[in-house]
Parts: sequence; structure tokens; C-alpha cells
Amino acid sequence: MTSVFRDEHWIGGAFVPPESAERIGVENPYTEEVFGHVPAGTAEDVNLAVSAARAAFDGWAATPPAERGAALGRLHRALAARADEIARIVGLELGTPLKIAKAVQAGLPLTVLAGYAELAAQPPAEETIGNSLVVHEPAGVVGAITPWNYPLHQVVAKVGAALAAGCTVVLKPSELTPLTAYLLADAFAEAQLPPGVFNMVTGTGPAVGAAIAGHPDVDVVSFTGSTVTGRAISRAAADRIAKVSLELGGKSANVILEDADLIKAVKVGVGNAFLNSGQTCTAWTRMLVHRSHYDEAVELAAKTAAAYTVGDPFDPATRLGPLASAAQRERVRGFIERATARLVAGGLDAPVPSTGHFVAPTIFADVDPDSEIAQEEIFGPVLSIIPFGSDDEAVAIANNSKYGLAGAVWGSDERALAVARRLRTGAVDVNGGSFNPFAPFGGYKQSGVGRELGAYGLAEFQQVKAIQR
Repeated sequence: MTSVFRDEHWIGGAFVPPESAERIGVENPYTEEVFGHVPAGTAEDVNLAVSAARAAFDGWAATPPAERGAALGRLHRALAARADEIARIVGLELGTPLKIAKAVQAGLPLTVLAGYAELAAQPPAEETIGNSLVVHEPAGVVGAITPWNYPLHQVVAKVGAALAAGCTVVLKPSELTPLTAYLLADAFAEAQLPPGVFNMVTGTGPAVGAAIAGHPDVDVVSFTGSTVTGRAISRAAADRIAKVSLELGGKSANVILEDADLIKAVKVGVGNAFLNSGQTCTAWTRMLVHRSHYDEAVELAAKTAAAYTVGDPFDPATRLGPLASAAQRERVRGFIERATARLVAGGLDAPVPSTGHFVAPTIFADVDPDSEIAQEEIFGPVLSIIPFGSDDEAVAIANNSKYGLAGAVWGSDERALAVARRLRTGAVDVNGGSFNPFAPFGGYKQSGVGRELGAYGLAEFQQVKAIQR
């Protein structure tokens, strides 16, 4: 295994040494070996990065849209040239199986960035309302704080949108998966965007994340991660009334109506719940099945789970890699241990590799909708199956959650669409509708505030001004 050591932050258009000599080790969750490190950033590093972003803001905000679009196009080409390396590094620091890493961890952010290059090239929208000209302007310096589960996609969703809007950025990637973000910094160096437009400081949440969230010169804070941390960031930003965009947890329901294609709905539903070893905020971790097909669905789900081979992320036969860390593994195992529902697949005694942070793909049936495993975000390969008797009951169970990020409905088209409209969640897939990287993405309730992706994501980094004439 190749070691990867990065010893500098990216600030003001160059790699610069950190204020502290302290380093954070990066572990391979499959081998449990530390194979790299990054700087443990400090508030002083954040100050330098924010100062660079502030100095670059006026020039970048005034850059004509066509030039901004061309700059993001160069960035996209530089990042696309690193696609194979992105997949490899994600496999090493997160444990995502290589096939999935190539398609999702590397492929999706490239698609999103290409979309923002196009949006950046378009003149900002203007509207006339009576004697007022309504214009959209860049919001300022953006502090982006991103998670470990999709380490490049979550970064690009924020950085691409902010830059397209004319903002400048200070990024803190997750300390669990920071090496992927360095490939983005390398792409910025190659693409030669103006110095200070993009800056990156690595480090922990309490040191770097808190410094960004509370910094007086950061105009917008965009965070993806846990609801608990999202609350803390909101409080830090509230002291100066800074805008906050949050993409937080989820406990999404997959509703399978009595007239659904049961085999397809169950197979796709299990795959969605186990994607990225269940470490996906939009995972459909509650499968709601009409009682007329319930027993068959449970049996189908258990058989589907049995085909999810766990192991080496670089083995083509592997469908489920390790969890990101020992702490995450123990957290997931705790949910499984406390569960009182009927275990139909996996569990704590199921065989997994002796090395690595593995949890076997696990399914519980006859789950109480109010129980812990049906209410809390587990963030691991654990699926709860819940019966229902009517469409109204299915909607009530699906909406019985503090979260509202994603979901799915399967059934005859009109009926499924009617149920989808009633779900209190930010996105719903009907009969296997594919993910749209240009549609608005975000949640209701404790799943967050604001939207990412496409034009709605760009709008999060703009201010609206009325000019009376």
C-alpha cells in the first residue's frame, strides 16, 4: 500500500506550511493501517485562508460569467484527468469498493462540476417588479465543512456552486477522508484559478470547523454532516447572523404498495440501503411493505442481502466494504445489539473479515415504527422492514420521523405519485426514478436547511437585491 503524506494547506493559490507541526493520521479502514497524514490545522491557519478568500472576493465576484464558466471548465478537465486516482484514494481512505468508487465517488462530482461550469457561464437572473430591478449577487466568503462518506461529491456540491455564484471559499474536508480533497487542490493548481478563490485547511471539527463557523469574515457557512454538529454550527454562526446551509441526517422510507413490482422494489431498496456500506444520508433504511406481500418481501430482502459479499475494496467480488472507522463500526454494532426486532439477515454473529471495520449486511423484520432502529440514523448496513395495511398508514409511518431527506414509493404510477406528494421529505424516487444531480437536494425537519445541486444550490450562495428606479 502506497503511503500518502500531505504536509501543507492550500491557501491563496499555493500550498503553504501549516502553523502547527501536528499531523492527523489517515487510516485504511480495511487494513487498519495508517498510510498517510495531513496537517492538523489551527484557527491561525483558518485566519490566513479567510483573509485570502476575502482579498480575492471582489475580483472573482466581478469576473464576467463567461470567464468564471471557462475557469470552472478548466478545473473540471483537471479533475477528470485524476478520476482513477480519486477512486483509488477513496478506496484506501474510506473503503468504498473500487467499482462503486469509480462510478459514484469519482463520477458523480465530475457530473456536478460540469453542470456548475455551465451555470457559471450564464448571466445572473434579473427580474423587474414594478419600479424595482431585482438582481442576484454573490453572497461573499463561504465556509464549507464537509463529511467523510462522499468526500469529493460533498465538496464539489458546495465549492462548485459557490464559485459559480461568484463567491470565494474556505474548505475544511473531513479528517477521516482528507486525501481525496487534496486531489481537488491539485486540480486547482493545474487549472490556475485566481489565487484565494479556493482555499483548504485540514483539521478537526473542534479546531478548524469551529473556527470557520465562527469567523467574522465568513458570510455563509455550508455544512454537511450530523444533526448534532449542524446545531452547533448554527449556534456559532448565529452570533453574527451569518447565513447557514445545512444538509444533515436522514431516515428515509421506501414505501412498497400492494400493486408494486415487488421483486424490483425489494432488490433496489436493499441496494439503496446498503450503498457505501449504508454510510449514505439518503439511504432508504426503512422498508415499508403492504401486509399482502410482507412475508414474501422479507424473504426476498434476506436473499438479496446474502449476495452482498464483504471484503477488500479492491477485490472485484466485493460489494460491501468496511465502515469508515472503528468508532463508526462500534456505533452500528450497538444499534444491532440493542434491537429487539426479528433478525432475518446478518447480525453481530455473521462472519466478516477478521481485519477491518466490518459489519455484515443486516436486516430486521417486524420492526416497531417507534423503536430505536426505526427512528435513529444508524449510518451502516442495517435495514428495518415494517408492515402496513393502507396507503394512509404507510404515509403516517413514513412521516413518523424527525428527519425528511429522501424516500421512495413503488406502485401504479398515479397511486405512487399521490403517496410521494404526501411524504414530508426533500426528495422521493417513484418506481426507481434515477438520481438527478441537477435537481434540488435537501431536507425537511431535522434533515437540514437550504438546498444543494443545480440552480437551487447556486442560489444558496447569492444575495437578492432590489434596486428601485
